Amino acid sequence: MATKKTTILNLPEEEYVHPGNRACAGCGLSIVYKTGLKALGRDSILVVPPSCLTVLQGLYPIAATQLPCLNVTFASTAAAATGVLAAMRAQKRPDVQVAAWAGDGGTSDIGLQALSGACERGEDFIFICYDNEAYMNTGVQRSGTTPQHVLTTTTPFTGKHQRKKDVPAIIAAHGIDYVATASAAYPLDFYDKVVKAKSIPGPKYIHVHTPCPAGWGFSPRYTVKIGRMAVETGLFDLYEREKGQFRLTGASEKMLGKKRKPVAEYFITQNRFKGMDEEKIQSLQAEVDEKWAGYEKIAQGVC
Repeated sequence: MATKKTTILNLPEEEYVHPGNRACAGCGLSIVYKTGLKALGRDSILVVPPSCLTVLQGLYPIAATQLPCLNVTFASTAAAATGVLAAMRAQKRPDVQVAAWAGDGGTSDIGLQALSGACERGEDFIFICYDNEAYMNTGVQRSGTTPQHVLTTTTPFTGKHQRKKDVPAIIAAHGIDYVATASAAYPLDFYDKVVKAKSIPGPKYIHVHTPCPAGWGFSPRYTVKIGRMAVETGLFDLYEREKGQFRLTGASEKMLGKKRKPVAEYFITQNRFKGMDEEKIQSLQAEVDEKWAGYEKIAQGVC
């Protein structure tokens, strides 16, 4: 289903986040949160587990958000969202949009069982994972979505051995009608995907790449630049999978048939990749090239 593209000129002006919050300087989540709430609108209830977002929002009686928010345990985000939905049905309030917001740890690891169950049941809510690729709020420990070879406080010498967990693919395997990826560096693309998700019944999942200056090791002024580089190198892709149909979107779609930036240009911008040698870099470049060769075939209708 096509939607009209949002520009900075027609983005809603109303804000649902107060001017002050407790996020780190240059936090990519600040961009994602501000934009996402504009897309959700005022008639929304948020469900949030322990994460950077609980820090950004602040604890009672201080709150950065103007929307009602239920803070829940790490493992129960999707289950709690299910409960909020049931409460809205009991109150005959189908107009209220329920949105779960969780980090990669609370999505790909600790909260995956509840999310999987909610998708299987067909619960009608939006689940947004802001992926800063580690447990940032508790000290930069590796998570399931931490990229391979990245240095964290729990992989401090040789980096993470395992590949990054492909959570959108896992969720898509449940057969839900809408799975998408987005990036804090492309907020208007993210906005349009949240708006589209609101119009689709059942569970919807959006996975947002969210640069973290403190955890990744770069200057806060480069948050958007580094987020864009992840897309421009093909390491992170913007796409939608709507009713099983896959398509690249935005900046990723425009890269089809064009030369991408080498992944090495992305790696040298962040301290977390400083343990990588040339062999590892070339291995990851080969993986990205193979993935994009598959995208080219899809675009050409070969497969």
